Amino acid sequence: MVWKPHVTVAAVIERDGKFLLVEEETDEGIRFNQPAGHLECGEALTEAVVREALEETGYAFVPRFLVGIYHWRHPRKDITYLRFAFGGEIAGHDADRALDTGILEARWLSLDEIRASADRHRSPMILRCIEDWQAGRRYPLELVTHYA
Repeated sequence: MVWKPHVTVAAVIERDGKFLLVEEETDEGIRFNQPAGHLECGEALTEAVVREALEETGYAFVPRFLVGIYHWRHPRKDITYLRFAFGGEIAGHDADRALDTGILEARWLSLDEIRASADRHRSPMILRCIEDWQAGRRYPLELVTHYA
């Protein structure tokens, strides 16, 4: 069997001191995550994060920075994730847009609320991405090159 990591993207979005997370159904119960998902074939990483944010929250996300690249192996599954987290801003919201299957709602939470709900996080990458954003980690998008 050929081993491959799951390449994912995530949006780190802060507004008025709160961060946008999604509450979603998973095989481990209802969990919190950033707007995030898998990279699709032929898609640039920045295109993927824009798509995932819209599909999961109804918000139009404009990536401005790379926050970090995260490598995590799920302790109970034979899955390794390679996450590219992007920070940016909101350019609009479609409140009537149907959210992806499994997404219960998009929620704005304070850092304290996010820390208090750590037992319901889909992965440890959620808090780490936010803490990296809070620490000022913002790398230029030019670090990521996409060849079409």
